Amino acid sequence: MSLYGRMVAAGEWRDYGISCLRDAAIFSVFRRTAENPLYRIEKRPKLRGKQGQYSIIGIDGQVLKRGADLKAVLRVLERKLIRAVK
Repeated sequence: MSLYGRMVAAGEWRDYGISCLRDAAIFSVFRRTAENPLYRIEKRPKLRGKQGQYSIIGIDGQVLKRGADLKAVLRVLERKLIRAVK
């Protein structure tokens, strides 16, 4: 949530959505409410032993980062915050 707060303060993100599905929990971030999500942060416990249970998925559906540690996976979005602030 601290990353979300910093991105809102930078003016990059303005809304979010949370979905709890049978096999996944999804946190979506939006630039505007009526648009598709910019990023989806997904937790899929079944992938824990394979590719890692956390993933960041871009607006086009491309997996940007996947791994077992949420903090490490979120670093992809941290870099985008650094560019937004400059």
